[in-house]
Amino acid sequence: MRYEGPIYRPPSEADSLLIQATVGCPHNKCTFCMVYKDNVRFKVRATTEIKEDLDEAYKIYGDAIRTLFLPAGNTIAMPTTALAEICRYSRKLFPRLRRITVYGSAPYIHQKGISELKQLAEAGLSRIHVGLESGDDEILRRVKKGCNQQIQIAAGRMVRQAGLELSEYVILGLGGKERTTPHALATARAVNAIVPDYLRLRTLVPKINTPLLEEVLQGRFQMLSPHEVILETMSLLEAITITTQVVSDHYTNYVNVVGRLPEDKAAMLRTLQIARQRPEADFRPFFIGTQ
Repeated sequence: MRYEGPIYRPPSEADSLLIQATVGCPHNKCTFCMVYKDNVRFKVRATTEIKEDLDEAYKIYGDAIRTLFLPAGNTIAMPTTALAEICRYSRKLFPRLRRITVYGSAPYIHQKGISELKQLAEAGLSRIHVGLESGDDEILRRVKKGCNQQIQIAAGRMVRQAGLELSEYVILGLGGKERTTPHALATARAVNAIVPDYLRLRTLVPKINTPLLEEVLQGRFQMLSPHEVILETMSLLEAITITTQVVSDHYTNYVNVVGRLPEDKAAMLRTLQIARQRPEADFRPFFIGTQ
């Protein structure tokens, strides 16, 4: 198998076969992301090359593969016909395959529309991992996400209507001290409108070589303390009214809160309230991310 540039995958894809379908990210402007800032230009790999890598994986693993993740940062931007061909080929090659997943950001999902998303679902794509990050338009503008809440909601609904599973990611603390309340409440409104299958929590860690880190170091962006992140998380969960699975599967988080909403909301809030009683010195210290 051949790989080019940084290869990242969600924690939930830890056991998945990784076959690179695209390189880099076509947007690559988010101020908090360092992954593709080092002159990695977006491109779609040749379908023949992707199939060759899949064939090589079959020679190694046979039909033992159960889940497949297709990096890199925004593979949903790949032409629909090519991505569908790869999904069909993978399903044929690995008949016991249960899931094929990709990263995809809202603008590129929105550009495809329901019709093309349905084509991908019919071809065998199972799930899209989407960085919602925040539902607050001002935060989305500041971090140069390239979309607003309206586009995030529309794209998320399209994914669900097409019959695909949807994992939405939220970055706790992304609004800093100034916009912690708008961040929590607007994000909850977006989640309520989208109704994702999974809501995955991340806590902001400023990364090297990013504009956001420069804002932090210059004092223009004030990071939340551990207790403030916990309060923001409580506000977010309290305002969510739909059914979804909350997952806290990331090393950046201060507290591991996992459960099904709405039935596990009270238990998750109790976990957070107990954590809030602990001294802030008990939590991990501030650090600058390098990966």
